[in-house]
Amino acid sequence: MTDINGQPRQEITLDQQVALHTAATRLAEQFDGIYGTETIERFLHSSYEQFATAASIANHLPLLAERFARQRLRALARVEGHHRDGRPVVLFLCTHNAGRSQMALGFFTHLAGDRAIAWSGGSEPGIAINPSAIAAMAERGIDISGEFPKPWTDEVIRAADVVVTMGCGDACPVFPAPATRTGPSPTRPALA
Repeated sequence: MTDINGQPRQEITLDQQVALHTAATRLAEQFDGIYGTETIERFLHSSYEQFATAASIANHLPLLAERFARQRLRALARVEGHHRDGRPVVLFLCTHNAGRSQMALGFFTHLAGDRAIAWSGGSEPGIAINPSAIAAMAERGIDISGEFPKPWTDEVIRAADVVVTMGCGDACPVFPAPATRTGPSPTRPALA
């Protein structure tokens, strides 16, 4: 079987199907009253597909897909005005989302605590976080080993109040600022 880009991919095993069904049930409980089953399953399965095309080991794909789908659904809820807790969202972007942007995410999360939300993404996500980045952050007492490279998605970028690019040469996305924003600029360019 091939994916939408013509790349060969592994079939979903029975265990993975069960894990995806369980993940969909958990997400449905979490987003009850906000999103229906169809939306949740679409986000979960598209998240799975994004990781399945590059994965060399498929054991953890349902878990990664669930975590990423949860982030995307939270972002979509913010964009659509279903969830506003007053905390700003900061998004760190780079090419592979395996080094600099993950380290920036780790530092920001460590320093901001619960006062802000931070996410990261890449234009061409890698397969795993760079072990050197994990080791360097561990030296500072910050554990980023549970993170994983994620692609940029429209809803995640639109949910961000601040977008920080890591200077990796990617074209930076520019989206209109939310209607509730004030300030001189009608657009929200990424910060370099």
